[in-house]
Amino acid sequence: MFTINYQSREPIYEQLYNNVVRMIGMGALTPHSKLPTVRAMAQELGVNPNTVSKSYQMLEQNGYIYSTVGKGTFVADSGTVISGKQEEARAALKKAVKRAADVGITKSEVNKLVNESYSGG
Repeated sequence: MFTINYQSREPIYEQLYNNVVRMIGMGALTPHSKLPTVRAMAQELGVNPNTVSKSYQMLEQNGYIYSTVGKGTFVADSGTVISGKQEEARAALKKAVKRAADVGITKSEVNKLVNESYSGG
């Protein structure tokens, strides 16, 4: 369900955080669906439970998930959070494309980079 690249320079807790955010954004994790426990997730990924706990804490602080004592951790109904993050990403992308054009990067090069990014390159 979640993938971690152990050779990446990106910390594992950030990879997990980004995985969950991406899956929520794509609709693969729906509001109020239960996430694995910290221990189960840590065991599944082969990482320290503190790493998973840190990701879960960040996700909760940013409104993506919520915890209920005795019941578990669930995906928040975060449509407004996701749409806000999407707007931020759109603005950053527009700014980056404009900057690329200003320094002479062609539209086809930008498209190639976007396609590579979407395919995991």
